[in-house]
Amino acid sequence: MPAIAVADALRAEGAQVTFVGGQRAEAELVPQAGYELDPISVEGISRTNPLKAARAVGKAGGALVAARKILKRRGADAVLGGGGYVAGPVGLAATMAKIPLVLTEADSHLGLTNRLLAKRAERVCLAFPLEGCDGDRYRVTGRPVPETYADRAHARAQLGIGTDETAVLIFGGSLGARSINHAAVEAFKDAPYRVIHVAGTRDFPDLTSPGPHYVLLDYLTPFGVALAAADAAVARSGGSIFELAQYGLPAVLIPYPHATGDHQTTNARWMTDAGAARVLPDSELTPERLRAETDAVLAAREEMAAAARGLAKPDAAGEIAREVLAAVAAR
Repeated sequence: MPAIAVADALRAEGAQVTFVGGQRAEAELVPQAGYELDPISVEGISRTNPLKAARAVGKAGGALVAARKILKRRGADAVLGGGGYVAGPVGLAATMAKIPLVLTEADSHLGLTNRLLAKRAERVCLAFPLEGCDGDRYRVTGRPVPETYADRAHARAQLGIGTDETAVLIFGGSLGARSINHAAVEAFKDAPYRVIHVAGTRDFPDLTSPGPHYVLLDYLTPFGVALAAADAAVARSGGSIFELAQYGLPAVLIPYPHATGDHQTTNARWMTDAGAARVLPDSELTPERLRAETDAVLAAREEMAAAARGLAKPDAAGEIAREVLAAVAAR
């Protein structure tokens, strides 16, 4: 989604944009957004299984050959790396062909692909200031987010929420977050406010709304409808924290405990240090604790909402697009 936001900004400047990707979410999301997708076969390198790691290295070699052919056929003037393992062979192919490479890092640490490619890139665009990434090559732009859904009244009408009602949004990604999903239904069964719970496709069949105040959905598109309708949120602390900031939503953040480098805890700290969120470790998640933390956020939501808005980077996509175009011009 951040890459699509940058693609939209590039297209607005007159650039022609295509994607290279695997068979994960991009296979569906990219064509839906109106862009062509060139597929390559590649997988992440396992840190624990030597056989899977060897297989991934072998696939990477084939992906590099495929990427070079794609860049030549497309006549690419620049390549933007989104940070995942697909970006590895494509970024390397770009530098081998002397095509300008710009990288983006959405997390609070440089991922493996970006660490390997950073010295070859014209610019590395960071979501956060990172230790050791303070040279001229690096620039903090924030994480691109989809365009803000600005009509709050319309968003609330779509979800059946009154103009003066307080609403809490709960979400955990497209699949959902199982620990949050099950705790939330119990925690908010008798809440005196409205709840918008976007549970994800995996857990939705196992959940039941506890009452008419509780809007339970598996998925919502555009997701900005839910963000615009809410007054506070309960969520993981991946890249979605930038969307929370964009909408000025104070939050209870429950970092995913198995995230690489524990980066979700670092992401959450970015919001808590600014006074925009409270953190609830997944190991301490209970319905009672979740309800208490959420009620505390709602009690201070005006101050916390202002703090969240202060963290927003509304032009991140445009800034990254301009870095790509500048790299082309410099060449």
